[in-house]
Amino acid sequence: MPRVVFTANLNRHVDCPDVVVHGNTVQQALETVFADHRALRNYVVDDQDRLRTHMVVFVDGQPIKDRDRLSDPVSEASEIYVMQALSGG
Repeated sequence: MPRVVFTANLNRHVDCPDVVVHGNTVQQALETVFADHRALRNYVVDDQDRLRTHMVVFVDGQPIKDRDRLSDPVSEASEIYVMQALSGG
């Protein structure tokens, strides 16, 4: 089953432990996490369930391509990393 990992900076704002979930897509995996950690949803996705601008999701080391529907596939052995995007100079 895919493993979802949140960076420590997110954990400072809302409870988001690493979890192993069911799901064939990023969206399905995240929905499983959000069911148990409702406050986390607003940090990660907007009111249209699209990935927020300041968030980045990687699956097995690669950034996801579908930020709108989160339809990128995941496998039983996938690792999904959710983090805030950093910018500045």
